[in-house]
Amino acid sequence: MRLFVFGLGYTAQALARRLRGEGWHVAGTGRAGTVDFEDGEGVRHALAMATHILSSVPPADERDPVLARYADVLGESAAWLGYLSSTGVYGDAGGAWVDETAPTGTGRRAARSAADAAWLARGARVFRLPGIYGPGRSALDRVAAGTAHRTGLTAQVFSRVHVEDIVTGVIAGFAAPPGAYNLADETPASHDAVVTFAARLLGLPPPPVVAIEGLSPMSRGFYAENRRIANGKAKRLLGWRPLYRDYRAGLRSVKAISNPTITSAPPAIDSVDQR
Repeated sequence: MRLFVFGLGYTAQALARRLRGEGWHVAGTGRAGTVDFEDGEGVRHALAMATHILSSVPPADERDPVLARYADVLGESAAWLGYLSSTGVYGDAGGAWVDETAPTGTGRRAARSAADAAWLARGARVFRLPGIYGPGRSALDRVAAGTAHRTGLTAQVFSRVHVEDIVTGVIAGFAAPPGAYNLADETPASHDAVVTFAARLLGLPPPPVVAIEGLSPMSRGFYAENRRIANGKAKRLLGWRPLYRDYRAGLRSVKAISNPTITSAPPAIDSVDQR
């Protein structure tokens, strides 16, 4: 079995490690990849050899770079297709639960919504992901580095997903029909609840509150949206269950694995990644 990944980033590398351990051949583009995205001949050769193709490349300049460059060869391939999308395609739901039947394209991520729809039209399994965390990339790391903050927006909630739960979800999707699948935990919570719990795990006081006006435009846009992500379809059709059903279990696992080192860095505003 041969997987080709457009964009071997944090999440896709975790998937690659798992599959290589099971005897798969994994190649891809990106910092950890073996093929240059701009090497058209090399990419096309790799795609021709692949049994499975996954893209984790987000839109750039209001278009999907992968489809813009390689749509023709993807259209000729008989390989399994997958795309790592974002639950940001749902926009603001006023804190309500949303599933895959909810409308998309109404929020701040118009380009992501367009890419999501384009991959669905090609028969891909589109995995819609909320805030991704795991070893080396979690609230624990930001708190330990002194770069975390609270917002005071306790009524604003969002879902998260541990990177290993994405890995198991994508693998389960290898045998699933095309379509969109939400991969998310089962305990949506506020940003403040998560960073406060992370600080408690590290034996530190909660990070300072930063007024919403002091955040970057990207962060202010994120906090303007409020939704809870339902994962029932992935459970029913993929047979998937999140190992880390809430952020508490997930952060405890991250701490046991990586145990972030506390630094003396001054408090700063952290960025929000809702991929």
